[in-house]
Amino acid sequence: MSWTDQYKQKVVTPAEAVKAVKSGDRIFLTGNCSVPKTVLSALVDRAPELQDVEICQALTTGSADYVSPELEGHLRVNTMFISHNIREAVQNGGADFTPVLLSEFPLLFKDNFLPVDVAFVHLSPPDPHGYCSFGVEVGLSKSPAESAQIVIAEINEQMPRTLGDSFIHVSAIDYIVPVDYQLPELPMGDGNPSDTVKKIASYIAELIPDEATMQMGIGAIPDAVLHYLFDKKDLGIHTELFSDGVIDLVEAGVITNSKKSLHPGKIVVGFILGTKRLYDWVHNNPLCEFLRTEYINDPFIVSQNDRMVAVNSAIEIDLTGQVCADSIGTKLYSGVGGQLDFIYGASRSKGGVPIIALPSTARDFSRIVPTLKQGAGVVTTRNHIHYVVTEYGVADLYGKTIQQRAQSLIDVAHPKFREELTKEAKALHYI
Repeated sequence: MSWTDQYKQKVVTPAEAVKAVKSGDRIFLTGNCSVPKTVLSALVDRAPELQDVEICQALTTGSADYVSPELEGHLRVNTMFISHNIREAVQNGGADFTPVLLSEFPLLFKDNFLPVDVAFVHLSPPDPHGYCSFGVEVGLSKSPAESAQIVIAEINEQMPRTLGDSFIHVSAIDYIVPVDYQLPELPMGDGNPSDTVKKIASYIAELIPDEATMQMGIGAIPDAVLHYLFDKKDLGIHTELFSDGVIDLVEAGVITNSKKSLHPGKIVVGFILGTKRLYDWVHNNPLCEFLRTEYINDPFIVSQNDRMVAVNSAIEIDLTGQVCADSIGTKLYSGVGGQLDFIYGASRSKGGVPIIALPSTARDFSRIVPTLKQGAGVVTTRNHIHYVVTEYGVADLYGKTIQQRAQSLIDVAHPKFREELTKEAKALHYI
C-alpha cells in the first residue's frame, strides 16, 4: 500500500483520535511552540470518561485547561520543566514535577523509565516520500514518539519542514488529524531591553571570542547578547534552542559556522522559540540541522566544540558560587533545563566560556546572597561555576578560593547591598 493510501486511511477527527487513550495510560505531549492544541483540547473534552491518565511534558505554551482542578483524578501532568502555564498547578500540588537534565529528558521515555502508551505530536505535511517533519520542536519529541505504542499526529499546513534528524514516516503514525492554524509565537526579547539587560549583554559579548560556538538559554539576556556580536567573526551555533536574533547575525555574515569543530557549516539546534519570521526562515533551510536533545545537550558532545560559549541565567547565587535556577526557596519555579549540560560542556571545551548571567537585583532584593534560601535547588554547583555576569561586571570564580569568590561576587552585586554582603561574608568566615 502506498504511503498516500495509508495517510488517507489514518485521517480521523480529534475526538476519534483521542479514543485511543485509555484509563491508566501515559501520554507524551510535544511541547514548546509545537503543542498539538486541537488534539489536546479533544482529550480535555473526553477526560471525564478517563481515570488516572498521566501527561508527560517539558515546557508548553498556551492555555493549560488540562491541569484544571476539575480534571483531578482524570488527567494529571508530570512535567520535567515548569512553564508559566502550569506553575501554579505544580506549586499547589495539582501537577507533578520530575527533575531531570534536559540531555536525559528523552531517555526517560526511550529507555522505558517512563514507558509511553500514546504520543501526541505536531508535524509538517508529508513530503513526496511520505516523511513528515517534527518542525519547530524536534529535540525533545522524536525519541519519545519513537518509543510510544500509539502515535497521534496533528499535521499542520503551517508547520515548517525543518531538516536534520527530524522526520517520521506516515507509516509510523497511527492516527492523523489534519489542521491548519498558525503556530504560537514566543519571542525571547521584546525588542526594547532594559538598560540593565543591555549592560549585562555588553559584558557577555566581551567574553565571546571570534570563531566561538554558542549556546543561548531562554530569556531576554541571551537574546540581547546577539545584538552586541556584529563585530565578531565566524561564530557558530550549537544550542538546544534559538530565537529570531540569530537570523540577523546569519544575514550579516557573523554566524557562518565555518570554524566549528563539530558539524561545521551547520547551526545545530533541538527546537526554536520565536515568531513567524523565524518559522518561515527555518522552513527547508539546510543551514539548520535539528537533532535530538540527548545528543545536542550531552556535555561530552558539547565539549567537542572548541571555544564553546554557554550563556544561562539564575534566580540567585550564593557567595560560594552555588547557582539556584529552578526554585525560589522551596517553591518550584522552572527546572534545570540545559544549564548544567552546557555549563559543564563549555567548561571542558578548549577555550570554552561558561557564563551565568543575571541582574544584580529582583524586586529590590539582591540576587547575590550570602546563602541560598532554605530549600533552594542547586542547578550549577560551586564546582562547575566559571563566569558570573551582572550589570556591574564580570566575576571569574573558577579555581578561586571561597574568599576570592565571595569578594568577586560582592564586587558585582548592587552597590546598596555590598556592605551587608561583606558583613555576612565575614560572619560566615568567607572573608
